[in-house]
Amino acid sequence: MLIKFKSISSPEVMMAHEHVERIMDLLQKSPTRGVITAAEASQALQLLEKEVALSKLHPEVDSEHASHTPNHGLPDEDGDAEFGQTEKVGFAQRAFPLLEMLRAAKSGGYDIVWGV
Repeated sequence: MLIKFKSISSPEVMMAHEHVERIMDLLQKSPTRGVITAAEASQALQLLEKEVALSKLHPEVDSEHASHTPNHGLPDEDGDAEFGQTEKVGFAQRAFPLLEMLRAAKSGGYDIVWGV
């Protein structure tokens, strides 16, 4: 299931529910529906930036999923034209769009909502 984060301050951010859970646990929010008010944005940003920094220090512990890079229809050495190489997508990469939204919301004084 995809979760859509919305704010007047920036474009929508969509994330898979499984990736949102870690962030919302950190922020003590519901992953299915909620709001980060403009007043909460500063603290949420600090918490999320700290977690991102920790995940970069210990990437081997980062339990995020792998992502398949499209091979644009060109066959690889096994003759498989569907996907190219597999890359690990860490927490920092997955959290980046929401971090940017939080920064914009904080500077503009806007809320972020999801599940509404």
